[in-house]
Amino acid sequence: MRKNKVRSYAVLFAASTLILAGCSSSSDDASGGAYAGPVQDTPGTINVLAWPGYAEDGTTDPNVDWVTPFEKETGCTVNVKTYGTSDEAVQLMQAGGYDVVSASGDASLRLIYGGDLQPVNLDLIPNYADVFDNLKDRPWNTVDGNNYGVPHGRGANVLQYTLGKVKEPSSWSIVWEPNSPAKGKITAYDSAIYIADAAVYLMSTKPELGIKDPYALDQTQFDAAMALLKQQKPLIAEYWSDYTKYIGAVQSGSITAGTSWQVIANVLNGEKATVGATKPKEGATGWSDTWMISSKTEAIDCAYKWLNHIITPNVNAQAAEYFGEAPANSKACALTANKDHCKLYHAEETNYWSDVYYWKTPTEKCLDGRTDVKCLPYAEWVKAWSSFRNS
Repeated sequence: MRKNKVRSYAVLFAASTLILAGCSSSSDDASGGAYAGPVQDTPGTINVLAWPGYAEDGTTDPNVDWVTPFEKETGCTVNVKTYGTSDEAVQLMQAGGYDVVSASGDASLRLIYGGDLQPVNLDLIPNYADVFDNLKDRPWNTVDGNNYGVPHGRGANVLQYTLGKVKEPSSWSIVWEPNSPAKGKITAYDSAIYIADAAVYLMSTKPELGIKDPYALDQTQFDAAMALLKQQKPLIAEYWSDYTKYIGAVQSGSITAGTSWQVIANVLNGEKATVGATKPKEGATGWSDTWMISSKTEAIDCAYKWLNHIITPNVNAQAAEYFGEAPANSKACALTANKDHCKLYHAEETNYWSDVYYWKTPTEKCLDGRTDVKCLPYAEWVKAWSSFRNS
């Protein structure tokens, strides 16, 4: 049952962000800092903008519901609107009407620097204490020492290969180099953020470029990444963004290697092991989603209650398992229905995540700390990717 739902929803997770929205009382510090509290027992309505599968109320599946218990416990009525891409979420958040957002790193900084989010007072979110330490205070949700939300879950963009067709690779070279044994049957993620995957490979193969952060690329580094993408293009059978089409292509044999998510490999191996998935020696890109509060919310009490609720061990276990990712709460692993879930998604393996470069929004101010050059902002990534795909 859960596997079928993961198949339905995980595809939409691609270039990610989630946004949610609002509840009861007014925000004291929508523009000037974190809400001082205390959180009041104020009923109201919270409008939640979210990825499909992140705020389930039993409508999709009566057995999957962590919204209704929240409503009963808090008196906050929840309205959920789902979206399909990070860009869509950013647009909706900027248009207003939402109180909370669970954003992936390729959207969170756009919202923070755009003034659409407010810092959060972590003292008002007791369950934050149980979040894995290596998900706290990260550059996609913390700016100038201010935390802007609580982690939801995470995953790596793995290298998937078809068993019996491709020998287990140890390097991303199989998808980048002209002599690849999988040439003509390779797939790549269809998003501007995939430029970072090229940068990760260049970090190892061309250290003279000095790339330290695949989301902080100056013009020379960016040009090198685009050149690598152009080198790769003749090897590509198709670029993917639709999870179900990806599965079909692998099953038909037209795709034998490429960037994937662990959940896709798990679905393909549901009846019989047909693919492998690995994080190559160069490392990989990945995602970590964060629940965040609108700077314009007038539902501050319900918003804080929601952030605390969504990362309780039980709810975080349900949400991570239903969607197909590693949970953020360290106590969630003991509560998943599939006791091997956290093993499958490497949730408790600190070393596994040490070379996973989580999606971040590229900005002109270099995210690696350099001040002597300007880096290419995300708008330039999108422009370059669009030109590349249409060429």
